[in-house]
Amino acid sequence: MVSDVHGNARDLARAGEGADALICLGDLVLFLDYADHSRGIFPDLFGVANADRIVELRTARRYDEARDFGRRLWAELGGDPRELTEQAVRKQYAELFAAFPTPTYATYGNVDVPPLWPEYARPGTTVLDGERVEIGGRVFGFVGGGLRTPMRTPYEVSDEEYAAKIEAVGEVDVLCTHIPPQVPELVYDTVARRFERGSRALLDAIRRTRPRYALFGHVHQPLARRMRVGATECVNVGHFASTGRPWALEW
Repeated sequence: MVSDVHGNARDLARAGEGADALICLGDLVLFLDYADHSRGIFPDLFGVANADRIVELRTARRYDEARDFGRRLWAELGGDPRELTEQAVRKQYAELFAAFPTPTYATYGNVDVPPLWPEYARPGTTVLDGERVEIGGRVFGFVGGGLRTPMRTPYEVSDEEYAAKIEAVGEVDVLCTHIPPQVPELVYDTVARRFERGSRALLDAIRRTRPRYALFGHVHQPLARRMRVGATECVNVGHFASTGRPWALEW
């Protein structure tokens, strides 16, 4: 199981070795690597110095300034920002989806572009969002995307839409989401020094339906990687982009 792949196609190609299936919890795209500002779509387009600056602004939570800075860079570059970004995303998706083994079950992260996925998901890759599937005799539910934030990443939805997807999944053995439940220890990033957005609806569903596992990613350096919520083992499966190691679920 992997999450937050962010362009790591090399390790993704080996992630399913020895497993009955690979599960991916999203964030395939690498737009900007906060640990290495030379990697990603943004520095490829605008250079490392500008990547340094936008990371500085975002880290300081100066989001309006960061957006203004980004708009100036696009104006200086010329061309259609949507078209140029989509070209870069398509290039990454072609490589990443080709690395998925068969079978793979995947849902979207908040930085993914869901409308493009059907073009790249080959036979053997099942994409699910607000849906259930049986894997190895267990029922898995999948809910993709994130909640709205000042970062305005591509696949952020309203709290109401997200809650509706959680409700559609219902009772499952394993609940797979991109973002964590709204528990302070699970949503706090110790390196970024901020609370990321988790879902209260997800936390309520875990308490109500009591899945055996709740699995997620999104928070790259969480205060707690796993903890119990009632009868449920909640696990952040890891920042695959940096570790290159999948998390194994066995029964």
